[in-house]
Amino acid sequence: MIVKPSEVAPLTGAMVVDALASVLPAGVIQVAQGDGAVGAQLVNSAIDMVAMTGSTAVGRKLIIGCADGLKRLVLELGGKDPMVVFADADLDRAAHDAVFFSLFNCGQVCCSVERVYVDAAIKDEFERRVVELVRSYTVGPGLDEVSKVGPMVSKMQCAIVAEQVDQAVSQGARLLYRSDVPTASSGNWFPVTVLGDLRQDMQIQTNETFGPVVALATFDGSEAEAVRLANDTEYGLAAYVYTKDMSRAKRVCSGIRAGQVGVNCYSLFHANVACPWVGHKGSGFGYHSGYDGWRQFSLPKSLVFETARPMKLNPRL
Repeated sequence: MIVKPSEVAPLTGAMVVDALASVLPAGVIQVAQGDGAVGAQLVNSAIDMVAMTGSTAVGRKLIIGCADGLKRLVLELGGKDPMVVFADADLDRAAHDAVFFSLFNCGQVCCSVERVYVDAAIKDEFERRVVELVRSYTVGPGLDEVSKVGPMVSKMQCAIVAEQVDQAVSQGARLLYRSDVPTASSGNWFPVTVLGDLRQDMQIQTNETFGPVVALATFDGSEAEAVRLANDTEYGLAAYVYTKDMSRAKRVCSGIRAGQVGVNCYSLFHANVACPWVGHKGSGFGYHSGYDGWRQFSLPKSLVFETARPMKLNPRL
């Protein structure tokens, strides 16, 4: 196996490979560093399978690149994961999770909460709770004990998030909160941001953000509207539904087109190890993890032996 880490996080990938190589036979796992050109060389080489976590745009290129050789593929791609909060939800838990899982790892997680749809009946109370929680999220160096949000992975990603936020505010979104960022040290700092009154025609509601933004919108409280808004995206990686009514939760979950849906929880942290990690629509091709996912990385082979008692065939079939 050859691992090519992202060119913006090469050392982390190398550390993982080194750890695995220390307990595996020599040469079983190797690392190749570089940008997309190195990835293209690997795909075009004499390999049997490609597994990639990255953007949907790169995933499309890999499908084309693997077509001639019929190389097998497993792709985990982008996400624009929705969280739906009904009026009967535990608001303390829902507000905590909306904040924590929008900001966890600076929002740079494939299944981060990127869109929060709140029942209009509880809009003001939910916004108040979110802003109150967000105030404790200090941006700073990861080794600083008071920091909860570190630097972003690159200046390019900072610029993408800034463009989405600025465009949304210029189009009528409310800036509910924006934190300070360090001024005494260099880094790809982006302020923790909370936006309200977001609309579906805004870029921040359609394009992957991958940054420390809590994006709040409202819906009319109906199950049909919740499902419609959750599905109003090219992606389908994860989704989250918060309600005390388990019958409603099951109906809404079955209507959302996503590979994993957390009910009153964050699916990544609560999923059983046996669960596959699946991306619907533009969020994946094949799947990994769990028993079904592990089988994606193997090829079954049937060994058929002649038996002492051959099966009797029905001549009428």
